[in-house]
Amino acid sequence: MDGSKPSLPIVYQAVQALYHDPDPTGKERASVWLEELQRSMYAWEVADQLLQMKQDVESCYFAAQTMKMKIQTSFYELPPETHLALRDSLLTHIQNLKDLSPIIITQLALAIADLALQMASWKGSVHTLIEKYSNDTSSMPFLIEILTVLPEEVHSRSLRIGANRRTEIIEDLAFCSSTVVTLLVTCLEKTGSDEKMLIKVFRCLGSWFNLGVLDSNFMASNQLIMVLFQVLQRHDTSTNLHEAASDCVCSALYAIETVDTHVALAMQLFKGVLTLETAYHMAVAREDLDKVLNYCRIFTELCETFMEITVRSPGQGMGDLRTLELLLICAGHPQYEVAEISFNFWYRLGEHLYKTNNPALHNVFRPYIQRLLHSLARHCQLDPDHEGIPEDTDDFGEFRMRVSDLVKDVIFLVGSMECFSQLYSTLREGNPPWEVTEAVLFIMAAIAKSVDPENNPTLTEVLEQIVCLPQSVHMAVRFTSIELVGEMSEVVDRNPRFLDPVLNYLMKGLREKTLASVAAKAIHNICSVCRDHMAQHFQGLLDIARSLDTFALSSDAAVGLLKGTALVLARLPLEKIAECLSDLCAVQVMALKKLLAHDPSTGKAADPTVWLDRLAVIFRHTNPMVENGQTHPCQKVIQEIWPVLSETLNAHQADNRIVERCCRCLRFAVRCVGKGSASLLQPLVTQMVNVYQVYPHSCFLYLGSILVDEYGMEEGCRQGLLDMLQALCMPTFQLLEQPNGLRNHPDTVDDLFRLATRFVQRSPVTLLSSNIIVHIIQCAIAATTLDHRDANCSVMKFIRDLVHTGVSNDHEDDFEVRKQLIGQAMGQNAQQLVTQLVHSCCFCLPPYTLPDVAEVLWEIMVFDRPTFCRWLETALKGLPKETAGGAVSVTHKQLTDFHKQVTSAEECKQVCWAIREFTRLYR
Repeated sequence: MDGSKPSLPIVYQAVQALYHDPDPTGKERASVWLEELQRSMYAWEVADQLLQMKQDVESCYFAAQTMKMKIQTSFYELPPETHLALRDSLLTHIQNLKDLSPIIITQLALAIADLALQMASWKGSVHTLIEKYSNDTSSMPFLIEILTVLPEEVHSRSLRIGANRRTEIIEDLAFCSSTVVTLLVTCLEKTGSDEKMLIKVFRCLGSWFNLGVLDSNFMASNQLIMVLFQVLQRHDTSTNLHEAASDCVCSALYAIETVDTHVALAMQLFKGVLTLETAYHMAVAREDLDKVLNYCRIFTELCETFMEITVRSPGQGMGDLRTLELLLICAGHPQYEVAEISFNFWYRLGEHLYKTNNPALHNVFRPYIQRLLHSLARHCQLDPDHEGIPEDTDDFGEFRMRVSDLVKDVIFLVGSMECFSQLYSTLREGNPPWEVTEAVLFIMAAIAKSVDPENNPTLTEVLEQIVCLPQSVHMAVRFTSIELVGEMSEVVDRNPRFLDPVLNYLMKGLREKTLASVAAKAIHNICSVCRDHMAQHFQGLLDIARSLDTFALSSDAAVGLLKGTALVLARLPLEKIAECLSDLCAVQVMALKKLLAHDPSTGKAADPTVWLDRLAVIFRHTNPMVENGQTHPCQKVIQEIWPVLSETLNAHQADNRIVERCCRCLRFAVRCVGKGSASLLQPLVTQMVNVYQVYPHSCFLYLGSILVDEYGMEEGCRQGLLDMLQALCMPTFQLLEQPNGLRNHPDTVDDLFRLATRFVQRSPVTLLSSNIIVHIIQCAIAATTLDHRDANCSVMKFIRDLVHTGVSNDHEDDFEVRKQLIGQAMGQNAQQLVTQLVHSCCFCLPPYTLPDVAEVLWEIMVFDRPTFCRWLETALKGLPKETAGGAVSVTHKQLTDFHKQVTSAEECKQVCWAIREFTRLYR
């Protein structure tokens, strides 16, 4: 688009290209052009004209979608005097296009609903619509569509109508809700057998239940509830209608979660759902999985809603335990997807019972959990004709992982030891087929860690039996038994006599292609838990590490094995560590050297990330106990490896992924030896700065923050580190000052402020006395609007820590200097900062970021409360008082109340609560 209004034939041509051009590039061009049109002011008029033309479904759909989008996101573009004409125009369009296509009706209904929510001058919109259209049968479908989407849009994220307007709307909708329900009943009477209409009625009713505005006493005796259950009881109900009725019942159950305040309706729903058991069995007999899943959703929602009552008074009234029986019937269905629906309820029940910690209550629910576990173990069985190991990435593999998590959460009700023993006895006493054995071992692996390993003969017997399993058993049984051994590493630690047979058993697995990765994971677990006992086996681990690539390992499993080896290495005598670490690193270093020598003339060396990741894990987990004054045993090794890492970094400096892995490796090397890496500081910083000028990878900023953390308190290093910061800041600011620079480079923002924060923590006066601080603060103020979790968190932490250095009198000599420097910085920037923070909270940032903002405001207030009161007052005066639709966003009293709540707060969480409440006025 060139900025002028496009002609309708051109727009129509673009829409045709979007849907019908056989050339993908033509489609893409049309899509980009139409999106640009939608963002422009001309979109209002163009969409209106396309809807008037009524040329075809595609152009009308595009126009209806454009109208909806503009009303949702750009309503402020229209002057208030045009709102009435827009409303009348939309109502005319929906009336004229009602027979063209349901998807167009939905888009126009959304546009009308969003307009009604924003347009304060449109009073009683629901009554207006019902009066205008309810007597015309042909208008009923679109009227009900509008009445369905209207409650759904009240809490829409894309409409920032604010809490005041939202409260007003919800009160209006509650007031007219009985009129809507009566309309739905009338509609039902008029069109009785029309299935499409019945689906619309149920969807609409569900939408009003979801908003929570229906009078539950009025609904308890309403025939719609009766019709819902009649539809669900009939075996000949179609799939679509069944789903709509099920959704509606679930919405009704969700709406009465505070059962005590909705007793009459709760009773009706409770009785209604209990009548569906026969229908469920009929659906199972007919193998109608869709209906079975719907019933299970309803039964689960019933249990969720009545959970508190069930726990409070099990077996009495609406605490009737038949609700749990329904879920266990579903858990008995042969398809695991049915049982999975109820998992969330069982989690919640387990959590609730764990908190109440009442043994008598646990006894009531124990039999239900035992039956659940029995069903779950059966669902975890692989098909008898399954070959190879269990898959963990397909749907069934994910289901088994969820079972494992659920079992861990509810096992306390049954008793870990009791359950473990029962499972083991089914294997010992029977001779079950392999798929049953494997499933039992899988559940045992889930609970092994929660069984007390102290003097436990059952556990040691299980270990003895597993390590003697013949190699002829099914591969899946061997796989899961290895997993179980890994989970029993605590038992091995308490019974070191098992260490050799366990390691021999795991080594057999390591040598087999399909079992290598799971065996490596188990060895890693054993190393982590039995570090002291494993020291005698270090040579064996080193041998494995040297020939890592002769085993068929996933990269994660290989890294895990090296992690286990490094953990054991750290427990060796100090004098042996350097030599052993050198041996452990040698394979990776040789590989990196080979890659570098491969043929630099080609300009493209092979990928070194595998070796860098392996070195990183070794450095990360080699943490020997070093006394003060002793030379770190890893220092010499890291100095020897540095040239190879430096060369690798240079060779791949343009590749962000590889540079990131290099920096990660160097980060752990520096962390490993701490101050012992001093000799690397100068060359490392020089290389970082040089590469960063050409390729500004944000990981250099992160690595810089590690160096400041380690050396920032060393007097002799401070100036060098400040020079590094200034050198890194220049390209960073250039990057972030580009159009949308902050939004396009959140990682750079995150890492820049990590670096700046480390400086504040380690050497605040150095930073505050420098010229660069002004630019960093300005950048921070600009970045407070950034809606990115990590970046925003880093920015807020930097500002908070910066101000805090002028607040916390930690009895350091430089406190007065810090206070004075912070005072100067505040004098120059605080008003702009406070205004930007208030604006960001109201218009840019999601609610989860507000505690961080509250901490910043709190620190500024603690630093200078009287001036902060003025800064906040000025910031609040700049906020808009009305929405684009003419509704009141914030009253004078709400502004003064908020100001008072914040400025009189005695702790940070009071500021946070005040901000949470206040920003709702703009959401």
